Amino acid sequence: MTSFNIAIIGATGAVGQEMLKVLEQRQFPVKEIRCFASPQSTGKTLLFKGKPVLVEKLSNDCFQGMDIALFSAGKKISLIYAPSAVKAGCLVVDNSSAYRMDPKVPLVIPEINARALENHSGIISSPNCTATVMLMALAPLHRRYKIRRIVMATYQAASGAGQKAMSELQEESRAILENRPFMRTAMPFPYAFNLFAHNAPMTPSDYNEEEIKVIEESRKILEEPDLRIAVTCVRVPVLRAHSEALNVEFENPITAKEAKELLQKAPGVTVLEDWGQNRFPMPIDASGKDNIFVGRIRQDLSNPNTLDLWAVGDQLLKGAALNAIQIAEKLCLQYQK
Repeated sequence: MTSFNIAIIGATGAVGQEMLKVLEQRQFPVKEIRCFASPQSTGKTLLFKGKPVLVEKLSNDCFQGMDIALFSAGKKISLIYAPSAVKAGCLVVDNSSAYRMDPKVPLVIPEINARALENHSGIISSPNCTATVMLMALAPLHRRYKIRRIVMATYQAASGAGQKAMSELQEESRAILENRPFMRTAMPFPYAFNLFAHNAPMTPSDYNEEEIKVIEESRKILEEPDLRIAVTCVRVPVLRAHSEALNVEFENPITAKEAKELLQKAPGVTVLEDWGQNRFPMPIDASGKDNIFVGRIRQDLSNPNTLDLWAVGDQLLKGAALNAIQIAEKLCLQYQK
């Protein structure tokens, strides 16, 4: 089997560290792995297959000899360095928002639109984590019954804001329980034992950037430019795994039973329902798991051809690292052909 030289950009971040784990767990054919991060992290070591990997300083000439670069260091870094990687002959899988809405760049969830990988110019984008969780639950239903409108409320974990936010949530929780003051730096408002509207920058539409990402990226992935989507994104004090309440109107009649049967067969989806015990997916069910969990699938009593459902997914895995590496796996298969 052909093996590949892999570069991880943003390797010391929450997603970058998950990428290392996922590459190892999925036995990705790695020949050489190199880790890059900010100057503050240069010289640190990370583990891959039990061996230390030195964290290097990122530069425009560090991609020579690399086959695939996995970017998870934010939009600014991707815009600066991804073109250099492509110029060096490296395929880029970008986990930031830098190229997602570029019409020349495929935006891919492999279970949904892997065929989009057939046309790329060296860069492939992995979608926003919130959109990924939603689409994994809804794309199988859209194919059969065609979605007309989605109304969505999210309950987003600290992991979406990175390792610093996760650590801060733990530290702030301890401080409150111990009745001592705490100075937060990662989040703008009290986070422990609280929730607040997602702190992404506001847009002129009065939707924040996180909500706009969900709308625009979902339309692109489903190839439905006019799909009606309303989103309210909320930060909740959960370490990892985003949750979503979805109200979905279809063009064609659909029952909860039919939806459940479709989702039970969908790759990457686990249906979890125990109506007798009022037990449905929770963040603790999805944390550390590859699949998106879906449950509480029911008819909307207020509107015909409409279902309510609940979806939960690990933001660091299928929402980020796992999806990026699944894209890389598909690219490797193309290479081997």
